[in-house]
Amino acid sequence: MPQMNIPWFESPFFEELLQEQRLPTQDEALVRSYAENGYVVLDPLMDDLGDVSERIIKDLAKPLQGKLRLQDAWKFSENVKAVAVHPSILKILQLFYQRDPIPFQTLNFPVGTEQHTHSDTVHFHCVPHRFMCGVWMALEDIDDASGPLHIYPGSHKLPVWNFHDLGLPSGYEHYEQYEEGIAQYVRALGLTKKKVLLKKGQILVWAANLLHGGEPILEPGRTRHSQVTHYYFSDCLYYTPMHSDPYIGKMQLRTITDIRTGAVVPNMYNGKVIESEQASSLRPSRAGIARRVLRRLRRTIA
Repeated sequence: MPQMNIPWFESPFFEELLQEQRLPTQDEALVRSYAENGYVVLDPLMDDLGDVSERIIKDLAKPLQGKLRLQDAWKFSENVKAVAVHPSILKILQLFYQRDPIPFQTLNFPVGTEQHTHSDTVHFHCVPHRFMCGVWMALEDIDDASGPLHIYPGSHKLPVWNFHDLGLPSGYEHYEQYEEGIAQYVRALGLTKKKVLLKKGQILVWAANLLHGGEPILEPGRTRHSQVTHYYFSDCLYYTPMHSDPYIGKMQLRTITDIRTGAVVPNMYNGKVIESEQASSLRPSRAGIARRVLRRLRRTIA
């Protein structure tokens, strides 16, 4: 059969590939579910989960003061890092993608984001396409009032939408228009939303193109302590679509660091290392963060 340069669970030859693997029954069921729905929910994978969750919340209490999220706390919190590099998570991701998973970014949240529906492929993408995923771990029980995540099961199978698909030039200043376009897309297709109500320690793994966002916080003051780790996979070219216009030769490559080792991961294309002066860690700018805060305030007032 032809060799397709996409994750095997998204290949039209998935059934044949799955038969060739001869996986244990439990693993086969897990991969089938991920292929069909674009996500799986896993029960706690860490023996000392309660202690780790409490230590993360304690580690980040001061750094998170006055903030809605904290990026890359793994750099100073061994507990955040322990979740990101946990062998059980890496093993499952290796099963799903058949490549070495590379944890490259952590995000920690004290409260729900109320973020509009989006696909991570507008923030993180790669060549070959779709070799990226997110892992969301609840650090406390999440209920309907605390602003849980929502997802659209099966939406990972849809085409990847970037700014150019909406007639927009690259740049964060057009992100709100992207969100509006995705909302109209969801309505036009009649997609069904699912709220993700996780218990402490449960994990949500989602595929790169799965549409997801945050529900409203129904009880002001409620916390929603959680950690997201984003993973790329080996032997890819990593870039940020929001700041790229590939059809006119503009690619903002990423310089990613493997959280496991602290080493920079080279950008690869067809087995060759790609060097670029454009590569950067791409931390959000102060102006970008300010715009996000203003948008959230507008939603709160509305």
